[in-house]
Amino acid sequence: MSPIPVTENGVDGDDERDDDDVSDDEEDEAETEAAGAEEEEEDEPRLKYQRMGGSVPTLLSSDSASCIAIAERMIALGTHGGVVHILDFLGNQVKEFPAHSAAVNGLSFDIEAEYIGSCSDDGSVVVSSLFTDEKRKFEYHRPMKAIALDPEYARKASRRFVAGGLAGQLMFYSKKWFGYQDQVLHSGEGPIHAATWRNSLIAWANDAGVKIYDAANNQRVTFIERPRGSPHPELLLPHLVWQDDSLLVIGWGTSIKIASIRIHQDQGANGAYKNSPVSSMNKVDIVASFQSSYFISGIAPFGDSLVVLAYIPGVDDGEKEFSSTVPSRQGNAQRPEVHVVTWNNDELATDALPVNGFEHYKAKDYCLAHTPFSGSSYGGGQWAAGDEPLYYIVSPKDVVIAKPSIHSEYQSFNFIELRTLSTFILSILLAQSLVNYLRDTEDHINWLLQHGWHEKALAAVEAGQGRSELREEVGTRYLDHLIVERKYAEAAALCPKLLRESASAWERWVFHFAQLRQLPVLVPFMPIENPRLKDTVYELGLMALATSPAYHKELLSTVKSWPPGLYSSVPVITTIEPQLKTTSVTDTLKEALAELYVIDGQYEKAFSLFADLMKPYVFNFIEKHNLHYAIRKKVVQLMMLDSKCTVSLLIQHRDLITPSDVVSQLVEAGDKCKYYLHIYLQSLFEINPHAGKEYHDMQVELYAEYDPKMLLPFLRSSQHYMLEKAYEICLRRDLLREQVFILGRMGNTKEALAVIIN
Repeated sequence: MSPIPVTENGVDGDDERDDDDVSDDEEDEAETEAAGAEEEEEDEPRLKYQRMGGSVPTLLSSDSASCIAIAERMIALGTHGGVVHILDFLGNQVKEFPAHSAAVNGLSFDIEAEYIGSCSDDGSVVVSSLFTDEKRKFEYHRPMKAIALDPEYARKASRRFVAGGLAGQLMFYSKKWFGYQDQVLHSGEGPIHAATWRNSLIAWANDAGVKIYDAANNQRVTFIERPRGSPHPELLLPHLVWQDDSLLVIGWGTSIKIASIRIHQDQGANGAYKNSPVSSMNKVDIVASFQSSYFISGIAPFGDSLVVLAYIPGVDDGEKEFSSTVPSRQGNAQRPEVHVVTWNNDELATDALPVNGFEHYKAKDYCLAHTPFSGSSYGGGQWAAGDEPLYYIVSPKDVVIAKPSIHSEYQSFNFIELRTLSTFILSILLAQSLVNYLRDTEDHINWLLQHGWHEKALAAVEAGQGRSELREEVGTRYLDHLIVERKYAEAAALCPKLLRESASAWERWVFHFAQLRQLPVLVPFMPIENPRLKDTVYELGLMALATSPAYHKELLSTVKSWPPGLYSSVPVITTIEPQLKTTSVTDTLKEALAELYVIDGQYEKAFSLFADLMKPYVFNFIEKHNLHYAIRKKVVQLMMLDSKCTVSLLIQHRDLITPSDVVSQLVEAGDKCKYYLHIYLQSLFEINPHAGKEYHDMQVELYAEYDPKMLLPFLRSSQHYMLEKAYEICLRRDLLREQVFILGRMGNTKEALAVIIN
């Protein structure tokens, strides 16, 4: 069942995995669904659904709805936090009663809507005046599940009401001269699950079934047995609603019954009911009875038909859904559905509702209420001319309003005066030319969105259909859909098309992706002009890339491509620097940090990283920013990168970088830098034979290893090496000419002659 669209005061919304490749079979299925889209559009729902706005979203953000009651002028909404909110029909809060300390289970208005009664799991019943400070509270030791005020509660001094709960007693309260007097109307058949009061008739449901009591004659009218095989009432509540003064609609499990009650009452001049003789017995007939294919979470009349709120358990679980009141962690329940059916169970309409969090809800988490009928007979079974039926579907985090969707400019056709749903639908079928006007363009777009055809919805908006502001709404819902499906990369790629030049929208979605820890996939698509965003937004994007090693390449490319004035590099540097000491640091991250140092003017730190990374352009960087003094700390790295350039710099700036600085680093680096030590000392000797005289002993060995032909000229030119040590090196390496020279300089001519002869 495809869901119908729900809007929240005109703003569409429906409250995170990598994109998977679609298999060939899935592609074929998708093409088949797309091919049938045109046929599906002909079946768009003719009822319009709208999330209640006003104060409701705020109220339910920190609490959960548990029950609802509707009067002609206002709405009462009970919550699991024990609060009763009085709302107008737009959802704006008018008054608040923190009546209970636990969940509110039942609410009841009197006919004048001057009083509201509530009962709660905390074991209390509270009746409050809506216009004065009058309040009565009754305490019990067991949770109270149902309450019903006398419809004439405000008119009569008796202030009567009934209430019941887990104690299994239906208590009848009436005010006497010395205070309230309670009377047990019924007990012994399990908890009281529901109660309703119409004129003098009181109906309630317990574990055994439904009972009806005539308060005018003080006698029980009838008992209607609980449907066989129905789930326990604690798991699937019974629902009682009066169609009119004599018709009681009962929805229990999968069973629907309509009972017609004929009573014998005489009404006196003062409006009070007179008791009739017991011989004039009341009579009850079951005028309709059928089984549904779904579980009933709520029921309400619609002319000669019914509106049923259907609960659909998970496909694989079936009735096991009712084995526990604890919500399933797997979240496998289906969307709740609104069914419009006749008394013969003929389906007239079926819509699935996109209720937030529906996967985790049980049947008892939903309830359905409707606006009371107008008229002196408390409804009279007819809609008043000019009124339209309104139905309120309540779940813990949503209140959805359902009503016929009729284009305003066609109200002159008197559609609003139609009395029954069957007439309403017949008129539509006889006036097909008006079908397109039953739902406006925005409804059509919303319907496309809910069916997953976001591209078609977007195309409709781009074609100029609907309000100009609708584009942002469609874009928001499209992105919301992708986020829920965890298609973050796809959502990010669509942002430029959907958000366009709206800086506020871009910033809002950047922060949303950041909250989901998916900002790295959005950064490549963030605009740097038209619109230009706040600098903190760009900083947030760079920091998100920096903290994820998988995105360090993107960080580097972004730092290089974004204009430096777009953001402050300091926060990003502060985020990266602690990572340098961790094992997760990458060369790419170091390079990105170096680029940020450059942007921030910290050239020496940037040079240090470029040298460590052995970037070829480091020599130009040294010259550009006059960093010659900094070379002395990175001799080894520079030598390994380009020994020729490095030696040239070291010799040229030997006043800044002393030979001892260079030699100590190269010696410490070990054999890998031994050759670099040789060419440096050789160059230094060629410039000034006395500059590195303390290293001439070392040079003898270096020449012997790397350039033996130049050893003899060096021995002849230098006076700063030890002859004995030099002789040992030459002897070990069998350098005869060098041995002869050293022996001659030592004055050992005889041994020198022996070397020559041998």
